[in-house]
Amino acid sequence: MRTKKTPFNKRKIEKLVRELIVQLGENPDREGLIGTPQRMANMFEEIFAGYCMNSELEISFSEETDSIIAKDIRFYSMCEHHMLPFFGRIHIAYTPSGRVFGISKLARLVEKYSKRLQIQERLTKEIADEIMNMGVKGVTVIAEGEHLCMKMRGVRNDSTIITVANRGLVDQNDARSHLLALIYDSKPKIHTV
Repeated sequence: MRTKKTPFNKRKIEKLVRELIVQLGENPDREGLIGTPQRMANMFEEIFAGYCMNSELEISFSEETDSIIAKDIRFYSMCEHHMLPFFGRIHIAYTPSGRVFGISKLARLVEKYSKRLQIQERLTKEIADEIMNMGVKGVTVIAEGEHLCMKMRGVRNDSTIITVANRGLVDQNDARSHLLALIYDSKPKIHTV
């Protein structure tokens, strides 16, 4: 995936993390914490790499097919409200308009938007909007996420959050029902003709 220049100032992040360690009442020069500011700066550069990623959906191939479904694309993101992780899987179903995307491009698109400070609702919407803007007939994006901000603090609840974005043809009930059945059917029925 092509990337833009990183907006991160790792030295500044290291200084901020060191100060955070002090403010938490710890000694940043303690043996176990000596490299922590640098490790966190490196981690932030990796987990927030989505800010530097460009889209690759313009790479497509001429092909006629009814629907394409990519199930169980893993994602990891950071909640913008508490800066705690949320993670899960995303399912993408789209109806092409004469051109199909390279199959790895859908996973990279998920990475582009999930590797940012994010909320699940926006993540789902951004993925659907970018695919729809590439000229497909319709798209459904379903995100299933577990949020540590809910599990380890506050309500301490283990629920899974599901968000859905439908665009184009899949706004019609029959098309939407068909795609949902394909995504959630645990044993796909393949018929040989």
